[in-house]
Amino acid sequence: MKKFYILVIICLVVLNTQAQAIYKTINSYKLEGKRELKIQLPRNYDPESKRSYPLVLVLDGDYLFEPVAGNIDYQAYWEDIPDCIVVGVKQGSTREDDFLYDNDTFFPVHEGADFYEFIVVELLPYIEENYSASNFRIVIGHDLAANFINYYLFKDEPLFRSYVALSPDLAPEMINRLQERLSILKEETFYYMATADADVKALRNAILKSDAKLKLIENPKLHYKFDNFEDANHYSLVGRGIPKALNEIFALYKPINAKEYNEKVLTFEGSPYDYLIKKYADIEYFYGFEKKLIENDIRAIAAACNKKDDLESLEKLAKLVKKEFPNSMLSAYYMGLFHEKEGNYKKALMRYKAGLLMEPSQYIDKEIMLEKMYDTQDAMKN
Repeated sequence: MKKFYILVIICLVVLNTQAQAIYKTINSYKLEGKRELKIQLPRNYDPESKRSYPLVLVLDGDYLFEPVAGNIDYQAYWEDIPDCIVVGVKQGSTREDDFLYDNDTFFPVHEGADFYEFIVVELLPYIEENYSASNFRIVIGHDLAANFINYYLFKDEPLFRSYVALSPDLAPEMINRLQERLSILKEETFYYMATADADVKALRNAILKSDAKLKLIENPKLHYKFDNFEDANHYSLVGRGIPKALNEIFALYKPINAKEYNEKVLTFEGSPYDYLIKKYADIEYFYGFEKKLIENDIRAIAAACNKKDDLESLEKLAKLVKKEFPNSMLSAYYMGLFHEKEGNYKKALMRYKAGLLMEPSQYIDKEIMLEKMYDTQDAMKN
């Protein structure tokens, strides 16, 4: 297991060297000074493109930015989550002031109120003006910052759609306020919280009490997940909580796996093609951006079409692939597969031959196209 974690860390470091952080300084009248930011843009980010990306805001960016940015870059590389814009706010010398709250009301006060407003009226508008950030926003905090992110839930329209609270140092009354607020949310909201067996004892006790109350909430708009890690402390739980949180937030976005294929695709009341269209429509509805069709999902739906002998669904899939990937071998392969399944071997052979001149995909290359050609030729002889 130790070797596994070392390998993961090496992968994160290597991948993150290809997605280097940009360092920016923003002038703030709210904070009466300057504040340094760390920004990681997606690979192949094109400012001229109409595509927008989820925004991940990381408080305590001095130490929390790198593990968040590395995890996002790694998982996005494998298409498990979408590409994201990651912004870290450096707070090394101002941390206690930034998270200050009143001892009576337990809401941000003085410097804490100024920092709260800085995020709302200065930082987010700055990011949206200069980068292609979507309205799907995630905020991540640890310790005091994990408590502070909750205050954005209490706006009439919460500022973020997803909240990641790693070992939060909860203010008095925060547990009750959270339970009340999360119970009446009207927009799909993701909330993740984590502690560990060796977490700071006082924090852990409050977190466990908070979890017990949050689990009682019956609100279909709330997607709540809690982790209580073993063999981890206040600091090491961060490295385990970040990927778990991202997995929960982007569960719907993930490629179709074996579990989803068996339990959802094959049991879906409509056709496999209908399932694919609904899945991608749901992704756009939940996250506010369109997901590009990926080869993993094409393969899964094609397999379901074959298993169900659903030729009509396979044809629709082949036409969709041709539309989305006109210059790829994928287009020729799936059109050829459709013609082969319908018994039109001549057309299938033509498609496979045409595919030899196209661009290979992740799974389809010239060897596979030649193999399909030979199989089709053999079928024509029999």
